[in-house]
Amino acid sequence: MFKFRKAERLCSKKQIELLFEGGASKSMTAFPLRAVFRFIPNEAVQNNKKAELINNNVNTVDAQVQLLISVPKKFFKRAVKRNRIKRQIREAFRKNRSLLNTVLTSYKDKQLLIAMIWLDDKLYSSIQIEQRVCHLMKRIGEVEI
Repeated sequence: MFKFRKAERLCSKKQIELLFEGGASKSMTAFPLRAVFRFIPNEAVQNNKKAELINNNVNTVDAQVQLLISVPKKFFKRAVKRNRIKRQIREAFRKNRSLLNTVLTSYKDKQLLIAMIWLDDKLYSSIQIEQRVCHLMKRIGEVEI
């Protein structure tokens, strides 16, 4: 329940393109984070699975929610700081994933792709980041498709 598996990470370039293409994704901000998200039909997920299996790639997608975390080098030159922020966001998402369960149970035939993008050049405490991630996840859970 509280794990963050490889299948829950948004790594596929095709799915990242699906998330950002055509202006169909929605965005909301809880400073210093911006969440860009999109519900995609499972048919698109199945097509990507088949393409990945054909390419002998074992990263099959079976999670209903996939997360991408981006911390720009523009704000933090040192990888240690970027990795710290990514770790804090991952941990907050992992602990509070249940906030998305209400929206996911009503949309069993869809997959949710989320990109969390860092917007500030300051480090924050884990508690502050967790509050912001929770706020974004609650708002995503309330969105009508």
